[in-house]
Amino acid sequence: MHEPAPHIDVQGLWKVFGDRPDRALDPGFNSKSRTEIQDELGLVVALRDVTFRVDRGQIFVVMGLSGSGKSTLVRTLIRLVEPTRGSVRIDGDDVLSFSPKQLMQFRRQKIAMVFQNYGLLPHRSVLDNVALGLEIRGLDKETRYRMASDSIETVGLSGWEDYRPREMSGGMQQRVGLARALAVNPDMLLMDEPFSGLDPLIRRELQDELISLQTKLQKTIVFITHDLNEALKIGDRIAVMRDGEIIQEGSPEEIVTLPSDEYVTEFVQDVSRAKVIQAKAVMQESEVVVYERQGPRAALHIMDSHSLEAVFLIARDFTLRGVLTKDRVMELIEEGRRTLEGADVDPATTTTPDALIEDIIPIAARTRHPIAVVGDTHALLGEIRSGALLAGMSEGEQET
Repeated sequence: MHEPAPHIDVQGLWKVFGDRPDRALDPGFNSKSRTEIQDELGLVVALRDVTFRVDRGQIFVVMGLSGSGKSTLVRTLIRLVEPTRGSVRIDGDDVLSFSPKQLMQFRRQKIAMVFQNYGLLPHRSVLDNVALGLEIRGLDKETRYRMASDSIETVGLSGWEDYRPREMSGGMQQRVGLARALAVNPDMLLMDEPFSGLDPLIRRELQDELISLQTKLQKTIVFITHDLNEALKIGDRIAVMRDGEIIQEGSPEEIVTLPSDEYVTEFVQDVSRAKVIQAKAVMQESEVVVYERQGPRAALHIMDSHSLEAVFLIARDFTLRGVLTKDRVMELIEEGRRTLEGADVDPATTTTPDALIEDIIPIAARTRHPIAVVGDTHALLGEIRSGALLAGMSEGEQET
């Protein structure tokens, strides 16, 4: 079976600023640094042989310090900045080959951008700001207002339609910017440090809202940030940039636990593993379970054989029923029950495979039983014991 084609496919992308930029691509400069090229040729290498892919519905975070090339990169994807060399394919279409008319249509129909400075028109109401892209598309007033109102509701700003941007806080203005981007129903969102100018509390709220919206909308998002914690929180995959190059790409867990060099190591040295390690990385297979079809005497034998005071009880449809204790088993035997069907059990403490350790730790502190890891159908996938949580947090720290 073939893997699905990436939504965004960037190969060998260069952007060099200055006269005759192709000079920087000469093989004689392959091993030279950005500073050396600038000193010798007077050229600024903003992007250097950048290659990456983004799957549909993925949040791809590009992270780096000021001057690393991340903002230039996001602009080359839609040719707000023209690349010097390389290819950019979106849905298989070669963006660099588009005519001016095709490029304009592509930007209007497929893409929406959200910037740090909001880009709102101060003389327009919230409703008219959100409807701007739809107006540019030529939609009639009734249709664009209806679609804009839906988008405003999506970002939690119902009731603010008639306000002006100056009457709103920075966080609310950024919500307006996001609503405007979503109103045109783009295939892809490009977000260039959209939350970096906001207070920390508002910033965290908007990060949470973006994650919640993405769960429902499943847009392909390229998100630019200089904040590692923000990248780890929202990114499905992260690319770390330095001097115009991607020096490491991977999942948040890979970036934190397997940094590629000293530069990335310094970036992540203060990050807790609990923020990136997921339940599926520390869970163990539940070797001992009992099933409803079994009798209480069989359950007691299983528990005694493994010196257990409690086990997970699995229903006939293979979903998790709960935790069956030895005391309850003894009561069922005294009652003369032939099977465990319908037996009263303790509720199981559950989590999902993608849950982070930092979210599981408070749960673990409140239960004396292992935490059950369950799938979408509430089937038991494995269990997490307190020792596994501690090991998951300390293993990488010892390696570092």
